[in-house]
Amino acid sequence: MRRLFYLLREAWVNMRINRTTTIVAVLTTAFTLACVGIFLLLYVNLRNAAGLLEEDVRVMVYLEDRLPREARQDLERTLKIDPMVAEVLFISKEQALGEFRLQFPSESHLLDGLGENPLPASFVVTLAPNFRSPDVMKEWGERVQTMEGVAKVDYNQEWISLLARLIGYIELAAIGVGVLLSAAAVTIIGNTIRLALLARWEEIEILRAIGATRTFIRIPYFLEGAMLGACGSALSLVILKCAFELFRQQIQLTSRFSGIEDMMSFFPLPMCVALVLAGMGLGFAGSVVSLLRIGEGRT
Repeated sequence: MRRLFYLLREAWVNMRINRTTTIVAVLTTAFTLACVGIFLLLYVNLRNAAGLLEEDVRVMVYLEDRLPREARQDLERTLKIDPMVAEVLFISKEQALGEFRLQFPSESHLLDGLGENPLPASFVVTLAPNFRSPDVMKEWGERVQTMEGVAKVDYNQEWISLLARLIGYIELAAIGVGVLLSAAAVTIIGNTIRLALLARWEEIEILRAIGATRTFIRIPYFLEGAMLGACGSALSLVILKCAFELFRQQIQLTSRFSGIEDMMSFFPLPMCVALVLAGMGLGFAGSVVSLLRIGEGRT
């Protein structure tokens, strides 16, 4: 325990002595990790939005006109026993007409001159949660389209596929930007550790002369790098949180997008902890790189 306390104290002394470089390293690391966090935050919110929208997706199965009642009941039973289906609701022609007049009162006069009700009966089908991806819904819709008595299967395939592609692009962008900026963070922290190492080189030589091992000498710098990475990552989360709340306030003030702010969320606590640990790992990696570059022969 005494040795661990000594190593932590040495790491803190290194950071305090090189105060300027430490502050620059933390701020620069925070900025680079905040850039990665923007893509991660966008990805997380789009994934949440996609999940909420998928819950509201309903497949409309329109029936042929003058379909016998027995055939309609057989089709309804077939849909209900389908393992991919969670719920089936029948909408008669009269109900469809009533809902149209309720939703579009200014347009309901267009149907008055037609005499016969032109709206078809339909089933509103809710698929089970595990079968709401665009590809699965498309395959299921094509299969139901071939069933007897089905005139048309309709759902919002276009925007579901568009949202899935957008999430994929953002995921790739987050990975690419994350790799590049993580490498930048490792380099920044590595250079900071290297400067601290060179500034205290005489002290290191004294420690070697009295028998200190190479590992014992290096551990404080490993700890310093981990602390720099953790501080930079924590600061980046503070920056992201402030920017996130400011963005939500702007959304609330814009009536055109009212309600969207309720769908937005910040990183959950476990993910925040994981990001701080990731920053700590990057800082540790920067220390390792720096100590390797300084030369095996000298330390």
